[in-house]
Amino acid sequence: MTEPTVVQRLADLAVRTRENGLPDGLRDDVARRVLDLLGNSLAATDQVSASAVTAVVRGWGGPPDATAIGTGMRVPAAAAALVNGTLAHSLDFDDTHLPSVLHPSSPVVPAALAVAEATGASGAALLDAAGVGIEVAVRLGMGGYDETLGNSEFFERGQHATSICGAVGAAVAAATVAGLDRDGIAHAAGIAASMGSGLLEANRTGGTVKRVHCGWAAHAGVVAADLARHGLTGPPTVVEGRFGFLHAFCGDRANVGAVVDRLGEHWELPGIFFKPYPCNHFTHAGIDAALRLRADGVRPEDVASIELGAPTAVLRTIGQPAEEKARPRSGYHAAFSGPYTVAAALTGGGGLGVFHEDFTDAAAADPERLRLAALVRCVPDARCDEIFPHQFPAVLRITTTDGQMHEARVDSNRGGPDRPLSSAELAEKFRLNALRVLDDAAARAVADAALHLPSAADISTLMSGVRG
Repeated sequence: MTEPTVVQRLADLAVRTRENGLPDGLRDDVARRVLDLLGNSLAATDQVSASAVTAVVRGWGGPPDATAIGTGMRVPAAAAALVNGTLAHSLDFDDTHLPSVLHPSSPVVPAALAVAEATGASGAALLDAAGVGIEVAVRLGMGGYDETLGNSEFFERGQHATSICGAVGAAVAAATVAGLDRDGIAHAAGIAASMGSGLLEANRTGGTVKRVHCGWAAHAGVVAADLARHGLTGPPTVVEGRFGFLHAFCGDRANVGAVVDRLGEHWELPGIFFKPYPCNHFTHAGIDAALRLRADGVRPEDVASIELGAPTAVLRTIGQPAEEKARPRSGYHAAFSGPYTVAAALTGGGGLGVFHEDFTDAAAADPERLRLAALVRCVPDARCDEIFPHQFPAVLRITTTDGQMHEARVDSNRGGPDRPLSSAELAEKFRLNALRVLDDAAARAVADAALHLPSAADISTLMSGVRG
């Protein structure tokens, strides 16, 4: 008997999960991720990425199968996935898996939601499909993680693992909730492997295209599942083959074994981090450190110099080019700046520490914040290098005008397994996000519908609450 290929083993997991359900507790975990994603998406409806993608989708037309969040529209499932995945990632508030360094819910959940709504699937079926799709995405990401390198090879090559791996996870989720058999799910994954893409240069030097990466991945996943349903096929060795997914993207550093290690026995899903702050995850430990020093009495007007120590690999995103990071060209670019986010934490502070109002164009141009950001010197830190990318650590050293040096070191990120967000904190994050669009009663209704997805007959109530 021929050994199953990697994609066939992933498809087997999807079928078993659909038949038996996710392991105990994981449906509730995915329901919390759906709630988090919906809040992040509602908060992003005023972004240029939302208006651009909505304008494109509006021109496509087609059957009203699924909800495009915040638009008032029902559109074809693939189009809804494009809009909703774009919204989910537009504010960089989405969950993060380490050490693969990807945001799995933003491409996967919108694909699962769109197909579940179009097919009338139950809440449990949605959660099972989304859960296995997230697991596939992060395991593919782990296939590109090199222990010796201490980083993701995708990231080293300037590739956005979230959108590349997320397209395959989205396809598995879409095909699973649509009822495709094992071969159909494997073909959907194999097709989507040719569709995932995304470059990270916009993190460094500007451009808003990254906001659409997860939307396109979600869209690709739904389309791939549809194509597989109509008979298109993918290569059986699409993951491990000589010209397959991992070798094409990661070369000799690819680790195929990590994709299937303890598959079905160990789930990465519950260890995925929720974000407390709406900005690039690499900046979070620096924010935590700045908030700690601020609570200890460090005042912005007393700051003479600031040193932000971080992992060497992280500095390419949040510290370079130095002149861009010291004076971000917009609120969006400020979310990828170590100097600016430290300044924001020292001077601003909404939500769970910093919030959307800290990342407007006006906030990014604030003279006091820019003065503080100009005082920040970003440097590599050896201890941070040892910890990364299992955490995104930082150390902050502030020298005040009286000559004193104040230091705060953060080794573990808030929102992860070591420092989880409480249910109250996660609910507050959702509420503040949703209130940018919904009134309090409507926000509470969406939260209730999301958290009761495990027993919901379908997801119509949930999605009607976020249609706008």
